[in-house]
Amino acid sequence: MAQDIGIDLGTANVLIYVTGKGIVLNEPSVVAVDTKTNKVLAVGTEAYQMVGRTPGNIKAIRPLKDGVISDFDITQEMLSYFISKLSVKGVVSKPQTMICAPTNITNIERKAIIQAAERAAGGQVFIEEEPKVAAVGAGMDIYQPHGSMVIDMGGGTSDIAVLSLGDIVASKSLKIAGDVMNGDIVNFLKQEHNLIIGEHTVERIKMQIGTADVSSQDVKEMEVRGRDSVSGMPKSVTITSQEVAQAINGSINSIVSGAKAVLETIPPEISADIIDRGVMLTGGGALLKDIDTVIANALTVPVYISEDPLDNVAKGAGEMLEHMSNTKKSRGFFSRK
Repeated sequence: MAQDIGIDLGTANVLIYVTGKGIVLNEPSVVAVDTKTNKVLAVGTEAYQMVGRTPGNIKAIRPLKDGVISDFDITQEMLSYFISKLSVKGVVSKPQTMICAPTNITNIERKAIIQAAERAAGGQVFIEEEPKVAAVGAGMDIYQPHGSMVIDMGGGTSDIAVLSLGDIVASKSLKIAGDVMNGDIVNFLKQEHNLIIGEHTVERIKMQIGTADVSSQDVKEMEVRGRDSVSGMPKSVTITSQEVAQAINGSINSIVSGAKAVLETIPPEISADIIDRGVMLTGGGALLKDIDTVIANALTVPVYISEDPLDNVAKGAGEMLEHMSNTKKSRGFFSRK
């Protein structure tokens, strides 16, 4: 008997939920390829460890960009590898798959996601909008007649949505999220300190001293090592959390502006619900220090960080699949495309 799977096909990470088991896989969305032979050398965690450290003939590829597939063949290889590790296919039956996507993807991008999942898993594929699934995974009851708001900040996109009665009332998908903030920090260090750093280093900076609040009084310092952009020699500098906040401030403001734009379009009764119920933050961006305070001050509504924000999309997809499996039909909760 095949087990159904929910997939968070993220720009930074792929998470897979298997019905009855929970989240069983969480690996970086990276594939290492030998450019001479086009042979896949490593996938996921093993490939991520190669980023920035490969010889000329080996390329570490991120096959997803801005939440959608940028390299179809590599995405299919990556999904096939991950799914084969899980042993979810039955002898006769094949798993149903729910895969999540940003709210504003094109029909061509939608078809590419479905096709990659069909070839990798072999069974029926459902596609659902990411903020809706994230809200379910965060424990929000989106099927009641009241408004709920979620901001899902991933690696490639920040998806903002207001939901009621199980569907999206208003939404906005911004291509401003973790990857853009990484670029902000890289550019800042190059301009201000003549320092060039790699992907692993910028992630450590965000985790150790990153903050969204430019006025924070809790100033932290960190030694950062890289290459001098002028001399080309190894270099080490000390940076502060205030500098990180300054670097990413423009991106944070863009996400806040997107949230305001969504709130300006919804009915007043739903606005009243959001004042009462607040906004839920999900995704890896929710782990950035002070992000909830900054957004709450800007929107003048309560803002909460979900429990296990990195897992919400995969968990929500799995819960929706389990509901479908239990009822034997979707009853309007799923959008089969």
